[in-house]
Amino acid sequence: MKSKYVILASALLISVATFAQKDQIKSAEKALKGGDAQGAITILKDAENLVVNAKDVEQAQYYFVQGNAYLDLANKKVEEGANLLNAAESYKKLIEIEKTSGKQKYSVQAASSITEIKGKLINSAIADTQAKKVKEGAKKLYDAYLLDKKDTINLYYAASTAVNAQDYDSALPMYEELKKLNYSGKGTSYTAVNKASGNEDGFNSAKERDLALKLGTHEKPKTEVIPSKRGEIYKNLALILVQKGRTEEAKKAIADARKANPDDSSLILSEANLYLETKDYDTYKTLVTQALEKEPNNADLVFNLGVISGNAKNSADAEKYYLKAIEINPNYTNAYLNLAALKLEAEKPIIDEMNKLGTSAKDMKRYDVLKAQRENVFRGVIPYLKKANELDPKNEDVSKTLLGVYKALEMTAEAKALKATMN
Repeated sequence: MKSKYVILASALLISVATFAQKDQIKSAEKALKGGDAQGAITILKDAENLVVNAKDVEQAQYYFVQGNAYLDLANKKVEEGANLLNAAESYKKLIEIEKTSGKQKYSVQAASSITEIKGKLINSAIADTQAKKVKEGAKKLYDAYLLDKKDTINLYYAASTAVNAQDYDSALPMYEELKKLNYSGKGTSYTAVNKASGNEDGFNSAKERDLALKLGTHEKPKTEVIPSKRGEIYKNLALILVQKGRTEEAKKAIADARKANPDDSSLILSEANLYLETKDYDTYKTLVTQALEKEPNNADLVFNLGVISGNAKNSADAEKYYLKAIEINPNYTNAYLNLAALKLEAEKPIIDEMNKLGTSAKDMKRYDVLKAQRENVFRGVIPYLKKANELDPKNEDVSKTLLGVYKALEMTAEAKALKATMN
């Protein structure tokens, strides 16, 4: 007989707890409607231990109210990043509960709120990077990816932003995940200008964009091919691994990527860059030559070959590559600069010999010959320095070098005119 009273008492306790929990959810809803989101969260936390034993519908309602409260705080900029994630976590629990129970009451709204949160995380990340809080921005982009793993571009942007923040410990696992996914990012961008806002809007397809044009809401359509990002991904992955002393892993990562994507020429450049970083210039040159076979008009590749040739003291090849880079891209400032620097190297042995000469008639005659040779060197670099100065007028090193050349050649008028632009 006693045991029956015990069972009855237990049932009564459960019933009282259920009523208390319902009251707390209602109180939380009331607090939230009254604008007190923090109060609503406090009320719900008091009921946290009871919600485990509640009915599915009450559990779903609990997490729905909790998610709304956290989202309200985030919208009020109260610990925005943390509360956006708390809200998303509550909504995900709600969706899982309703999925298991088969009764959906809040799931559609919760899913919509998660999409909203993802957008807010991305916008907040952009604001962070603009405010120089790059590390925080990278984390928010990664959190946005975790909310919707189908949207892999957020993982790519998170990794790139982490690199910009020099947070390599965070960037490395992100790049490793991109590698595992064999992410490319290659595609086509469809945009048009919104007549009302003046902003350039993106569309999922040319069909969607063309419809907006027909409706008259948009104008100035633009279609752009988005190149593969694999090269950049593997380059950054390799550089981080090299920095951590894991060079062999870096080499294997890029070699595996090239096997998996034999037609992606950007990966050849990434592998070449790795060997450049590790000062294996012969392998670098071999790989760049392979890349040039695929992209003969890539000015950066040709320029880098010039740099490698210069470092190897092969001046003739260096000059050839710099001139080729300029032929491909007439506005390649660094090619003009390096070409001028390469030619100015011829001045040093001339100066060294001049300084060793005496005052005999023979020495004086030799001095005049060397002086003429030195002036010819200076005249030879003027076209390259002038072009570099024209392309990059704020570069003080270029303008000072050009000014020094003018003075050495006693080109007074040119020196005066250049000096006036430097003040």
